[in-house]
Amino acid sequence: MKGRREQEQQQAGIGFAGKVVLVTGAASGIGRAVALAFGRAGAAVVVADVAVDGGHSTAAMIVENGGKALFVPVNVTRAAEVATMVDKTVHHYGRLDCAVNSAGLFEEGARLAECEEAAYDRIMDVNVKGVWLSMKYQLRQMGKQGSGAIVNLSSAFGTVGAPGQSVYAASKHALAGLTKSAALEHAKEGIRINALCAGAVRTPMLARAFTREPSLEKKLRAAHPMGRFAEPAEIANAVLWLCSDQSSFVTGHELSVDGGLTAI
Repeated sequence: MKGRREQEQQQAGIGFAGKVVLVTGAASGIGRAVALAFGRAGAAVVVADVAVDGGHSTAAMIVENGGKALFVPVNVTRAAEVATMVDKTVHHYGRLDCAVNSAGLFEEGARLAECEEAAYDRIMDVNVKGVWLSMKYQLRQMGKQGSGAIVNLSSAFGTVGAPGQSVYAASKHALAGLTKSAALEHAKEGIRINALCAGAVRTPMLARAFTREPSLEKKLRAAHPMGRFAEPAEIANAVLWLCSDQSSFVTGHELSVDGGLTAI
């Protein structure tokens, strides 16, 4: 059965047998969905997150489904921990073929003039510095290998304005600059770097936002022309495509997977 599944995935161009994939923010939500999808596709998956219990659970799910997984605890805002994360990946599996930087922070909104400095620091630290540090050490390893693919999880609010979410939007706009600049720096080295700009996705993080602000759910749903939110698996499918050979000529791109939100 497993052999048939791998054969079907290879025929579809999304097989990752023999590949090593690192996913940050993989303890829940989109990150977990991405890690599980790579596990099903045959990759050895390094599950990285600051949430220890959730990270172990994601790794266990992959193994229970017949895949390979290793959990590495990490706070992506700390350089030493990020460096250790990549070192453990290579020590355990021998290489790093793909990296998905999914760790991110979304907090309740406030108009820019009312935003607290502490909130600004928290959001920027995780969403920008965390991705910058992750790419820094991922790229060093991929540069040694002469190959690799990186996907940074951004947001539809990384391409348009977001009233009441100016800091979050700014952090996701910053990912565009990081992604495109790094993609140009490494384009001739066999390393591709892209960003995925998701619309609202049905995750625990989104559920918490709705609990804090009940009216937000109706507003967000209405903003999506498809009239619904994405499921984490739909985002994972797009991530796998960006990391696969099917997208071999795609780099420095922001792929919108947002139900038409930014097409308006």
